[in-house]
Amino acid sequence: MSKRRTFSEETKLSILKEAREKGVFLTLSKYGIYPVTYYSWKNKYILENTEVEQMKNPGNLKEVKRLEKENNLLKKLLAEKELDAHLKEVLLKKERS
Repeated sequence: MSKRRTFSEETKLSILKEAREKGVFLTLSKYGIYPVTYYSWKNKYILENTEVEQMKNPGNLKEVKRLEKENNLLKKLLAEKELDAHLKEVLLKKERS
C-alpha cells in the first residue's frame, strides 16, 4: 500500500498554474495526481480567491456586512426555536411521568 502524499497550499497552487499553462493531462501524470483531486483543488482555490477579491471591493463590503448581520440574526432565531422545541419536549416528558 502506498503512503498518502500531502501537498502544501503553495504546491497545489503551482500545480494548478502549471496545469493551466502546460495542460491538465501532462501535469497530472507528471505529479501522479488523480483528476478528481485536481478538480477539487481547482474548485476550492478558485472559490477562495473569488471571495477574497469580492470582499476587497468597497462596494461589496457593505453587502457582506449586511449579509453577516442577517446571518447572525437567522442563527439566533433558529437557536431560539430549537430551545423552545427542546423545552416543550422536556415538559411533555415530565407530564407523562
